[in-house]
Amino acid sequence: MRLELTVLAIGLLSGAAAFAQKKPNVVIILADDMGYGDVGCNNPYARVNTPAIDRLAQSGIRFTDAHSAGALSGPSRYGLVTGRYFSRVEKRKEYWGYLAPYIEPDRLTIGSLMQNAGYTTGCIGKWHLGLDWQLKEEKQPLVPKDKSNRYTNTDFSAPVKNGPTERGFNYSFILPASLDMPPYTFVKNDRVVDPDVMLTADKYPRKLEDTEYAWDRKHTKEDDIYWERGTWWRNGEMSKSFKFEECLPTIVKEGVSFIEREGKKDKPFMLYMPLTGPHTPWLPTEKYKGSSELGTYGDFIATIDDAVAQVCDKLKQLGLDDNTIVIFSSDNGAPWAEEDIQQYAHQANYSRRGQKGDAYDGGHHIPLIIKWPNHIKHPNVCDQTVGLVDILATLADLTGQSLPKGQAEDSFSFKSILDGDMKTPTRDQIMYYSGSGELAIKKGDWKYIDCLGSAGFTAPARVAPVKNGPVGQLYNMRTDSLESNNLYLREKEKVRELSSLLNKLMNQGYSRPQ
Repeated sequence: MRLELTVLAIGLLSGAAAFAQKKPNVVIILADDMGYGDVGCNNPYARVNTPAIDRLAQSGIRFTDAHSAGALSGPSRYGLVTGRYFSRVEKRKEYWGYLAPYIEPDRLTIGSLMQNAGYTTGCIGKWHLGLDWQLKEEKQPLVPKDKSNRYTNTDFSAPVKNGPTERGFNYSFILPASLDMPPYTFVKNDRVVDPDVMLTADKYPRKLEDTEYAWDRKHTKEDDIYWERGTWWRNGEMSKSFKFEECLPTIVKEGVSFIEREGKKDKPFMLYMPLTGPHTPWLPTEKYKGSSELGTYGDFIATIDDAVAQVCDKLKQLGLDDNTIVIFSSDNGAPWAEEDIQQYAHQANYSRRGQKGDAYDGGHHIPLIIKWPNHIKHPNVCDQTVGLVDILATLADLTGQSLPKGQAEDSFSFKSILDGDMKTPTRDQIMYYSGSGELAIKKGDWKYIDCLGSAGFTAPARVAPVKNGPVGQLYNMRTDSLESNNLYLREKEKVRELSSLLNKLMNQGYSRPQ
C-alpha cells in the first residue's frame, strides 16, 4: 500500500512538473494608432475609460518607455513581426492595400519562430505588410494610370500569395491594410472571402446632413467618404458583403474563435491579433456609442478595450488564463494634432511631443502591457527602454531558441524583465523611423534626430538649416521629455557620438550579445 502511494505521489509530482513546464500560449493584441495616453492607467488626465487594459496592468508589467518599430503602420508591423527595422528594407512605390510583400521569403518571423517551437500560429486582423495580388490582365499594371474610377486590375477571385500563411502562420484572416485604405475585403488564408467587388461610394454616402469638415479632411478627396473628424475612408474597391461598421467586431470574433478552437487542443498556440482601431474610421459598436464624454473617439477606445476584455474572458473561460502571455500594445502614436488636444482636452500621446509619423517621441512612444499569471506573480512598472522589435527575441528566449545569424538583428530579449528584473537594461540604444523615412536614435538619456522638424505629421515636417545653425536635433529625454530644448550646438561631442552610432547601426546591424 505504501509503495502504491509512493508511486502515485511520484506520478502526481511528475504530472505537476509536466504541467508547470507546459509551454505558455501567447496572444499579442496590437491596437492601431492608439497613443500612450489613450490607456487610462498611463494618463492621470485621460478622458477615456480602459478598464480591461488597466486590469492587465494591475496583474502584469506596465512599460513606461516602450517604443514602436516605426511611426507608421507598415514599418512598425515589419519590425514587430521580423525583429528587424524597416529602414533595412528596400523601398518601393506603394498604393494603399495593394502594396507588394514587405517580408522577404527567407525572413524569420514571430510566426515561423513559434512554429519551430511546436506552436500553432494565427494572424487575425490588419496585416499591412503587403500581398501578391494576381492580375486580371497580365500585361496591364495593377493600378491603371487613370485612377479616377477607383477600380484596379486586381483579380480578387485568384489566390493571394505571400501573405501570412507563407510567412509562418498556420491560419490567417486579415484585412490587407488600414480600414481607410482600399481594398476593403477579408482574406482568409490565401483567398478573398467575397471576391465580388464594388466601390464604397456606391454603398455609403460621401457625407451626412450634419457633416462638418475638420482638419483631417485634407487626407480625403472629393469622392471619398467623410462624415466627421476621424470618421472617414477612401473610396475604392470593396467586397459587396463588406461592412465597415462590422470590420472590427468580425476580427475580434475570429480571434476569440481561434482561441476557442486551439485552446481545447494539447498543442500551444500563438495568436497575433492586430486590430483596426482606433485608427480611422472611428466606428464604435452600438454598445459603446455615447458611452464616453470624449465623443466618438472615446466611444471607439471603449470598443477597443472591449476587444481586450473578450479575449481575456475567453482565456479565463477555457482555463487558459494563468498560462497565457497576453501582450497589449499599439503600432505607433496616435494621430492627435494640437487642434485635437485643444478641442477635446485629451492628450492621446500624453507626456511626449508630437504624434503619429513624427520622429518626436509622440510618434513612437506606445503603451505596452504584459500579463502572464503563471510567471509574473506581482504587478510592476518598468521604465527600461524596450521596443516592439524586441518581441521576437523575447519569444525566442522564452521558448529556448537561438536566433540564426542574420535574422532579427535588431531584436533584444527582455525576458529578464518578465523574470522580475526591472533595473537592468536589456538594450543600450533604440532607433526611430519616422513617417518620412528620417532616422533618430536614443541612447541613455540622449536622443538624436538626424534632421530638423518633426519628419512626420506635425508641422513643420522639415525645416531647412541656416548658416551657423543646427542641422539636427539633440534632446536630454530625462530632463526634457517634451523635446523642447534642442542642445545640438551645445553638446557637439554627444551629437558626434550618436550620429556615428546611428550610421554604424544602419550599416552593420546590431551586434546582439551572445
